[in-house]
Amino acid sequence: MESGQIVIRRHGADRIRRGHLWVYRSDIVNPKDAEPGSIVSVRDERDTILGKAFFSSKSQISLRFLSRGDAPIDEAFFQERFALADRLRERLGVDPLASRRIYSEGDLLPGWVIDRYGDRLVVQSLIQATDRLQPLVQNIVMDRYGPRSILFRNDSRVRELEGLELKQEVAGDPIPELLVINEDGKEIAISLTAGQKTGSYLDQRDNRRAARRYARGRALDAFSYTGGFAVQIADRCDHVEAVDISPQAVALARSNAERNGLKNVECIEANAFDFLRERHKEGQRYDTIILDPPAFAKNKESLEAALRGYKEINNRAMRLLRPGGILITCSCSHHVSEGIFVEMLAEAVNDASCWVRVLERRTQAADHPILLTVPETLYLKCFILEIHS
Repeated sequence: MESGQIVIRRHGADRIRRGHLWVYRSDIVNPKDAEPGSIVSVRDERDTILGKAFFSSKSQISLRFLSRGDAPIDEAFFQERFALADRLRERLGVDPLASRRIYSEGDLLPGWVIDRYGDRLVVQSLIQATDRLQPLVQNIVMDRYGPRSILFRNDSRVRELEGLELKQEVAGDPIPELLVINEDGKEIAISLTAGQKTGSYLDQRDNRRAARRYARGRALDAFSYTGGFAVQIADRCDHVEAVDISPQAVALARSNAERNGLKNVECIEANAFDFLRERHKEGQRYDTIILDPPAFAKNKESLEAALRGYKEINNRAMRLLRPGGILITCSCSHHVSEGIFVEMLAEAVNDASCWVRVLERRTQAADHPILLTVPETLYLKCFILEIHS
């Protein structure tokens, strides 16, 4: 399973010794006989073994570490990593039938994302090495979970950085157009093949539970996608407006509300920026607003524009809330750190001329574990705020 050896410069070696898992192409001295997507031994310039890593011949991230030292990387190694991931989720009380089972670097298995939805699995391979190991991972998940279907949803555009094609493949039974899952007593229809991510935003599950604790009165769920937040808070509110720009998402949100007998959810097709602006002009007021936009900052170059967008929607929301109203605001842009997000929120508060009390600072769900020395594994920020004029 292993082949080749790579020597890295001091800068890259120091990075690994500090606990990160990535080495960039600029820190590679000599890849020798390493093949694209292979598992390689990595040494520093003093010939000290640092560990074993996945090697990419295309990406700027050339090495993603699997282990320290010289222990062999074989099928038993990967079996044990999967077992460790399952044991962690068992300790955390994660729903075994609707959860992320493998979260890439967070589970020390870089390049793999695996989500479980009942008897269906969605597997994403993001790098050259995990593509080569697809038969292995298929055997492992079949043994561990016995799924009816495995969807290899290898259509993420990040694969293009690895020189990989975008495709979907199915092992087992065909994937239904829509799959209904149970989330905390609510039935939610999702699309595994065409939906965002792997069909559902599992990373927001704990935050949806938190939103339910605070939500009341007249509520707005902006960037609602298929209505995950709206459906969960509806029976705690008088009325919920779920707004999204995608007609397909709005239609699915509407069907999810109907499926759960929620007559107080109004699904609206609109640009959320325009919708917030118009509601403010009309003098409308809300008791609860949820902002869960897509990642505005796809890269560092777009950070400044992204922050303008985040500030605008948060400023509008603060002005729309009644005194004592609740704002649940999120960012899934990993280029926007929590510190930067807080600074943006403070600017929005000043422009809205209000006071804001922080009720909770939250992050992604527990089945998306954060590796302390790999800040990229922490990407989701969620603040629950109380607004006072």
